[in-house]
Amino acid sequence: MLSGGLVFLVGAFLNGAAANVAMLILGRLLLGVGIGFANQSVPIYLSEMAPAKIRGALNIGFQMAITIGILAANLINYGTSKIKEGYGWRISLALAAVPAIMMIVGSFFLPDTPNSILERGHPEKAKKMLQRIRGTNNVEVEFQDLAAANELAKRVEHPWKNILQPRYRPQLVICILIPFFQQITGINVINFYAPVLFKTLGFGDDASLMSAVITGIVNVVCTAVSIYSADRFGRRILFLEGGIQMIICQILVAVMIGINFGTNGVGNMSGSTADFVLFLICAYVAAFAWSWGPLGWLVPSEICPLEIRSAGQAINVSVNMFFTFLIGQFFLTMLCHLKFGLFLFFAGFVVIMTIFIYFFLPETKNVPIEEMNTVWKAHWFWGKYIPDDAVIGGQNLKELTA
Repeated sequence: MLSGGLVFLVGAFLNGAAANVAMLILGRLLLGVGIGFANQSVPIYLSEMAPAKIRGALNIGFQMAITIGILAANLINYGTSKIKEGYGWRISLALAAVPAIMMIVGSFFLPDTPNSILERGHPEKAKKMLQRIRGTNNVEVEFQDLAAANELAKRVEHPWKNILQPRYRPQLVICILIPFFQQITGINVINFYAPVLFKTLGFGDDASLMSAVITGIVNVVCTAVSIYSADRFGRRILFLEGGIQMIICQILVAVMIGINFGTNGVGNMSGSTADFVLFLICAYVAAFAWSWGPLGWLVPSEICPLEIRSAGQAINVSVNMFFTFLIGQFFLTMLCHLKFGLFLFFAGFVVIMTIFIYFFLPETKNVPIEEMNTVWKAHWFWGKYIPDDAVIGGQNLKELTA
């Protein structure tokens, strides 16, 4: 986290002071590296530190910070667009230094997780840290699970090689498909191009920026819904409900755009129709914000055993960033060619991913992170990949997920 914050800070400085395109590109690359460090370390840190019963809520705090950042960026862009002298873009880019400084300063106050302390060979120190963060001395059962997981992890010399073994097939598949599906929902079309999209739909310049702010507010509020509900109702129900809601909204947006702009992309919308499209997009953002947004980071960070946890999260982040890049690069081209069909394209993928969740993702709420193989072992499809010696802990699965 410290390294990511430092790299991010340098990137923000280069972007704000850019004298040419090369400095802008280098700054953006460094921002990407910083984001990669944060996306790799923060979800794992939160999952390892949090008690099982509130792991979902605490981990979703990461996504909440992202949504607040998106909203802040939209508000900053709206404000700096009013600067007549033309240097507003420098302020907008340079203000990325604020979260970078927060990350750097915060990293000095964060203790190591019991898992990482134990992995470095300090069992007594790890036990004291576990007692400290749990607020009780009665941590023997959880500590023994951590110790057992650490012993298994010591036998693994090459996590990148071992994650390819059949016994880790569920984790590998989830760490690839969840971030892929998260991006193919089309959410970054809204995040990256909301002003362009709304302007295309007939909103004016100011109205398009303000519409982006509105969707940002919806994103923040509905992520808070996920914080409340992830550990109460479970991950699966949020995934499934969010998927169905996104499908309906995307199809209706496609129909509205198709009716008003046709296949040639020429036409206009009345004020009431444009407002209805904005409502549908907000409903779509809301569905994503309490399902695939936070859970796309939570689930991969909590399912991997210690011996492949770093490799699994690295795969998760890499797949996520790769498809973020692809969609960011090709969205405008796809919009020009597919027009309203672009929303049907994304809706089709949301149908596929919702079906995948229904059949292949077991419920993980309230399950201690080191006992997650209990869930995979009990699953109708993944159970055949999990050997008996990979199951840690003896709690009843129904008690864990109740």
